[in-house]
Amino acid sequence: MPQPKSNMATTSKRRVSKVKAKPPSEVFDEEYRPLGTLWKEAFPVGTEWDQYDHVYEIDWDFSNLESEFEEGGKLYGKRVYLFGCTEPQLVHFTENSRVIHIPAVVAVTSPFPPSDKIGIKSVQREEELIVPMKEMKMDWAPFIPPDVMDVRAVERVRTKIFTLKCTQRRAALKQLKQERIKKYEYCLPYIYSPMKEDETVDETVVNIMYPFEDESKPPVVCEYDWQFDEFDEFVDNLIAEEELPADERKKFMDFLKELVGKEKKKVREAKSARKKALEDMSKDLLEGFQNMKFYKFYPVKSDKYPDISEMKSAFINRYYGRATEVL
Repeated sequence: MPQPKSNMATTSKRRVSKVKAKPPSEVFDEEYRPLGTLWKEAFPVGTEWDQYDHVYEIDWDFSNLESEFEEGGKLYGKRVYLFGCTEPQLVHFTENSRVIHIPAVVAVTSPFPPSDKIGIKSVQREEELIVPMKEMKMDWAPFIPPDVMDVRAVERVRTKIFTLKCTQRRAALKQLKQERIKKYEYCLPYIYSPMKEDETVDETVVNIMYPFEDESKPPVVCEYDWQFDEFDEFVDNLIAEEELPADERKKFMDFLKELVGKEKKKVREAKSARKKALEDMSKDLLEGFQNMKFYKFYPVKSDKYPDISEMKSAFINRYYGRATEVL
């Protein structure tokens, strides 16, 4: 795809003369902003389907995102990939207090797509799944300005802004199995960067769900940290707290040691895979990952809704970690 000289989507002079600009439908007499809908174009990954429409009930102001594409901005002249997310928070309105899904937009500056995969992880699911985006009907798509009305000309629109899109029709959800629908709620944008993971502390905590032969008894659910916990002391505490029957001690100990052994093996294999990935990585790919930055945008303060400035978080998700900068 050819690259434009400016940061925003542009069209050729010949096509512009044939395409009528769509007049902005603004409730108030405000200056038309070609990137005003940009935050809505970034699919809010992991948001429950029944909450999706509620996210857009409030007229959130993401002019801070728009301004960073202007000359001198952090996103100016760069290839940018955008995805959305929502964060449920208790917000105090004038008339009441209620939990709402506050939207945020993550902008990734990168010469190539950050990833073509999606992570699926829930509390109930023991193993995480890493699947192709297209399996969940998601993909990166070039941002098309709202004033482009000629559908036949869309392919000729040049852009350096890409948004994560989902083509799953909500009208068709009732035809899907509940397990498939729930998967969307557990989706997280995935990225694999060997350099980034080498900087993180190895995970030493394992989640335990120990079942009993008598299925009427609830399983033992807890966490074990092999860096700080001792096997014998940990099991004795479970027995003392009556979470584990004393006659299950040996079976539970064997179960725990096998579980910890598997997790340690996964850590060793991950280290080996990161080392090999770095060795096999091309110079361009290596530089791309080294220069990649994550910017997390929240709505700016507005009189239309309560101040959420104290609710901002640099954390993106378990794969991306923390944002380079929060705006």
